[in-house]
Amino acid sequence: MAKMKLPRRVELVEVGPRDGLQNESRSVPTAVKIELIDRLTAAGLPVIEAGSFVSPKWIPQLQDTADVLAGIRRKDTVRYPVLVPNMKGFQRALAAGAREIAVFAAASETFTHKNINCGIDESLERFEDVCRAANQNRIAVRGYVSCVLGCPYEGEIAPAAVARVAERLRDMGCYQISLGDTIGVGTPIKTQEMIEAAAARVAVETLAVHFHDTYGQALANLLTALQLDVAAVDCAVSGLGGCPYATGASGNVATEDVLYMLNGLGVETGVDMGALLEASRFISDVLGREPVSRAARALLRHEQRA
Repeated sequence: MAKMKLPRRVELVEVGPRDGLQNESRSVPTAVKIELIDRLTAAGLPVIEAGSFVSPKWIPQLQDTADVLAGIRRKDTVRYPVLVPNMKGFQRALAAGAREIAVFAAASETFTHKNINCGIDESLERFEDVCRAANQNRIAVRGYVSCVLGCPYEGEIAPAAVARVAERLRDMGCYQISLGDTIGVGTPIKTQEMIEAAAARVAVETLAVHFHDTYGQALANLLTALQLDVAAVDCAVSGLGGCPYATGASGNVATEDVLYMLNGLGVETGVDMGALLEASRFISDVLGREPVSRAARALLRHEQRA
């Protein structure tokens, strides 16, 4: 059997503390967020989204991001990006000591209007000022493109639309562009077509993928992306998350499930499964439910029987 073509090492971008917790209906204490991030740092995650400087009116769960940034035990080799929607958010992030930010665009006109009350081009124009200011302050910028495989309002999204937005973000100075299947409708063939279109416009080395598992396709889509030389993957501990603007979208692909698959494939990540499971158990206990991750549930049950 021919050996599967895969990256030697994959960068896991942990989005649970931001993209995951933002959808929790009850308030998660600041101390819990800090401990979760510290546990994820100890587990070896190289990138951990620490929060968001979106208006508290829209995302009240993350209104304490400045306090979270002040409280975590930062490790020099770990990046802690925060989401900013505009210059006001950037100024708040800068004042809080953020060293990396993320900007969030979409490949769907309707989704963009529903999300931030403007079209795609206007949203990108807003981000130009943010990216320029970040560059002047030597702050790295990561870009997101949501709805890359489907939109809750428009349905299927053309790969060319995704590629266009990715190219604009690259031109603004985003060092990495995360392609997000916001509602989890993608399949491997659609994933392949979308990534090939994006990689024709921007270097594949600058691409990351961000899959939701609504239809149980996240790991299959992820494996497809890896075989196309994508080597950065967004994931959320315990499968936390969803999308506040996409009703019914389930959580992000679970970090434990991704790590279990990558370990089985012999792909390096630098992440310790035991420590990751402890972080998963910690946040699941706080939220009062089992991890969404199947790997976490199986491994924790095995640990209890041992």
